[in-house]
Amino acid sequence: MATQPVSPLVDVVIRGARTQMPFESCVEQLGSAIQIGIFRPGEKLPAERELAARLNVSRATLREAISALRAAGFVQTTRGRGGGTTVCDQIPSAHFGHETARSRRAEIDDVVIFRSVIEPGAAERAALTDLTPDQAALLEQALNDVSTAESPESYRRADARLHLSIASVCGSEELASACNHLQVKVHHLLAGIPFLERNIEHSDQQHRAIVRAILTKDAVAARQLMQDHCDGTAALLRGLLA
Repeated sequence: MATQPVSPLVDVVIRGARTQMPFESCVEQLGSAIQIGIFRPGEKLPAERELAARLNVSRATLREAISALRAAGFVQTTRGRGGGTTVCDQIPSAHFGHETARSRRAEIDDVVIFRSVIEPGAAERAALTDLTPDQAALLEQALNDVSTAESPESYRRADARLHLSIASVCGSEELASACNHLQVKVHHLLAGIPFLERNIEHSDQQHRAIVRAILTKDAVAARQLMQDHCDGTAALLRGLLA
């Protein structure tokens, strides 16, 4: 069972639950963190006391949320010494059910237009930011995680974490939150298309160039490279799903 250290992106995704609907907010935040790989398959969730404190909810509410995630096939819980709640090795994939072609096209357009505004701006802002050594190391580690991913699912989760990492170093909680929700939607859409090696090779080149531009403070290049990257994904989604 994995015992990896808690990702520094946990604080971006897991925040105080909305007071008017704490249960639903817990399910949303934990589910999102699992879907984009902040908590990875086979990895234990943080201890109940710590997680409840992060979410600012009672442990009873947290247990109810975890029960819902368990029923949905996201986590499994073992009791006794050494037990805890662990992310399932296989979590449910997104599906479109009986959506009409028109509604699917509308969903894709909504996501790719929003992404074309958010992510290039985040890359530009990251390049303009005086990054700390820890922030620079976060980007480099996220890039390495993408490059060394061993399966399509782990690649796509690492890809989402890289994009979230870029937004997280910009100094805006609103931007990081928007990117988090966006990456969950992109992740769901990408689950509906084949894993194309040629596209992955191109994406890897783009990822390296984007991170290099950010680390060398080339804001113009960072924005354009991210725009090109987002446009490529949009073309695939529209071509294969719309």
